[in-house]
Amino acid sequence: MWLVVGLGNPGRRYEATRHNVGFRVVERLAERWGFPVDAKDLFGAKVGEGQVRNTRVLVARPQGFMNLSGQPVVSIAGFHKLGPDRVVVVHDDLDLPVGDVRCKVGGGHGGHNGLRDIIRVIGGDFLRVRYGIGRPPEGWEVADFVLGKWGPEEAALLGPGVERAADVIEVVLTEGAAAAMNQFNVRSGGPRPAAPGGAASARPAQSSSGR
Repeated sequence: MWLVVGLGNPGRRYEATRHNVGFRVVERLAERWGFPVDAKDLFGAKVGEGQVRNTRVLVARPQGFMNLSGQPVVSIAGFHKLGPDRVVVVHDDLDLPVGDVRCKVGGGHGGHNGLRDIIRVIGGDFLRVRYGIGRPPEGWEVADFVLGKWGPEEAALLGPGVERAADVIEVVLTEGAAAAMNQFNVRSGGPRPAAPGGAASARPAQSSSGR
């Protein structure tokens, strides 16, 4: 069995924000695989369950704010006796160009509060699928940027990017993490749009629902 967790914030207010791309990916996965994404509430998360090529898979969307993502993950994993090596976390990533997707095993949180809380409770040795959102414009707080809605050029990349992230996860589940990294950790060609107002780094801000 695998647990695939999409990170985001609950509620209509956050549905179309950059920070909720993890939710979008697991919703797409459940749609591909033909089972409900929110069949039950379990340990503070919306959970769906199904089969992917004879592999049992849970998809979960924690329903606390981003910095409270850890407890649902550790509780669901513990209930099903899954180690970190059977957990995949899908999240937005400031350090990748908009629309790029990568996967890796282990590492730090990079200032991402959802990852920070998951690492706190289960350690860092889970697989991450990273969806690039780029850096905010000069003068923006990171929390404002990640909680902002996609610009038109970013939104044009969202559909293909979500499909690519779903492809990555399917390979992880059927062929393993190494195969997924070999296949997908190469930057796709073509330009990437800058964040609104131009790309520049900003110091992360702390927020219950933000970064």
